[in-house]
Formats: sequence, structure tokens, C-alpha cells
Amino acid sequence: MLVSEAEKSALILVFDGVEEVEALAPVDILRRAGVAVTIASLRENKTVHGRNGISFLADKSFEETRTESHDLFILPGGPGVLELVDDTNLHDYIRDRLKASQLCSAICAAPAVFAAAGALDGKTATSHASVRDRLPQASDEKVVQDGVIITSQGAGTALAFGLKLAEVLAGKDQTAEVAASIHA
Repeated sequence: MLVSEAEKSALILVFDGVEEVEALAPVDILRRAGVAVTIASLRENKTVHGRNGISFLADKSFEETRTESHDLFILPGGPGVLELVDDTNLHDYIRDRLKASQLCSAICAAPAVFAAAGALDGKTATSHASVRDRLPQASDEKVVQDGVIITSQGAGTALAFGLKLAEVLAGKDQTAEVAASIHA
């Protein structure tokens, strides 16, 4: 594993109804690439119940991470993410990160949360087809990076999404090693 001068870190926000593969595939890929990933539950309860009945434990609550610094924020999709479209606290968090030019990413229906926060204004993004009409400038690409925002379409693109996130944080060589090790 490549060791960088300063270890990169990512924060992924999970919630009940999360699409498990969209949350855990990027975590797996990033950790293989040497990125420190914190899984944060939206609720104080760290047990998260995914949309397909898979439960897992988060490392911390989202509130516990609010003062931490992370190189990347990840918001996965799933039916539970639609409850976050009007979450003004989450909107503020995303906007604050973008004002500081910090990486933000979303997959599946989660780009709809970014759009509701105004984070996609003037940006090209992709998403699950069910919410694509909410994006100001929608793309049909599997993974799209526009500046510090990275978006992806859904469960079927979760590995490509994770590999793109790894490339941005750990570099092309480290990501190529991870991709080869998992036969991607």
C-alpha cells in the first residue's frame, strides 16, 4: 500500500434506507487505497439499517464529526436519502465544504440533495434516472467530476465511483493497484 506524506481522509454519511453497495463499496475501495474513512450515522444510534435489510455499524454519529476535517465528503443514495432533500443542516454542511473548495461526492439519488442545497448550480452532474430531472445540468455519464463535486448514477456504478474517489485522493498509481487487486 502506498503511504502518503499526509494521510487523506473521507467522511461518508449513512442513514436508514441507504443503498448498502453505494455506501460500502466506496468505503472498501478507499480503505484499500490507504484513505482513512469515517462512516458517520445521521442518527445518534450507530446501527444503520440499509434498504435491503443489511445492517452495519457506523464509526461515529454525524454530529460527532462536525468539527473534524476530511478531504472528501460522500453521500450515498437509496430511498432514505430522499428524506434529506429538505435537510437544511446538511445543505449548510455541503455549502460550507464547497465554499472552502473541499471535495463533495454523491451517488444515486443523493445528487438531488446537492441540487436542493444549490451546490449543483452551474455544475454538470449525474444521478439515478429517477431524480435526474432535478439536476440543473444533467449528464448520462456513469461518473462525473465537475470541479470539487463528483457524482455517480447508482448501485451499478458504485465500484467506478469508488475508484474515481480513490484516484482523486490517492492518485492514479495507487488506484490502478487497487483496481488490479479486485479485477476491476
